[in-house]
Amino acid sequence: MPSSPRGGRPSAAAVGAAAVVAVVLAVLLLRSLWPSGASVPSDFGIRPQAQEPTAGPSFGGHDRGPGERENASGPAPEPTALRIPRVSLDARLQDVGVKDDGTAEIPDSVGQAGWYRYGPAPGAPAGSAVLVGHVDDRTGDLGAFAKLYEVRKGDDATVAREGAPPVRYKVTAREVVDKDRLPDEVFRRHGRPVLTLVTCAPPYDRERGGYQRNLLVYAVPVQKHDQG
Repeated sequence: MPSSPRGGRPSAAAVGAAAVVAVVLAVLLLRSLWPSGASVPSDFGIRPQAQEPTAGPSFGGHDRGPGERENASGPAPEPTALRIPRVSLDARLQDVGVKDDGTAEIPDSVGQAGWYRYGPAPGAPAGSAVLVGHVDDRTGDLGAFAKLYEVRKGDDATVAREGAPPVRYKVTAREVVDKDRLPDEVFRRHGRPVLTLVTCAPPYDRERGGYQRNLLVYAVPVQKHDQG
């Protein structure tokens, strides 16, 4: 198994970062057993692009997103929970990475989700903050991220953080991709901030190692002038 980019910059080691991504998603696929007859959720919206932030106190002419001001001089606080009220998604978060043997650390409880700690945190001023979660488990119980199959464009999402105000997002896009064709943007560290949620998608093929696709949901920070 490849080693993780701990302490380094994935952008400077694209091959290593891609290998870590593959390991993370492979473990998710092997540990989830969505019924093989389940329908694939439809795509909507357009995947957020990097769009490099401009210099100065704003991004592309917009106000800074919530949580960015306190992060100007240091890393963003760690996330503790994800909530998407309309679909009743309420999941505690724990940080996940890669074990010494190269396999991914995934929350044991399907009711929890993981924040990929080697990438940006929710509320960071740039890059994709990645949260991964199970769609179900071997007993047939649905995981917290099964709710992502029900999200719609415009849904509100909130990430609670340790010792800091929550960060508010709005869902803008969802897509299903082959597990070996994960977009490069998913684990980027540059460009405008985005929250990327990852879980498994059918078809499920036991002989080929589990789920063959991944469901990706993208949400962008709610700007100050958009908060009511």
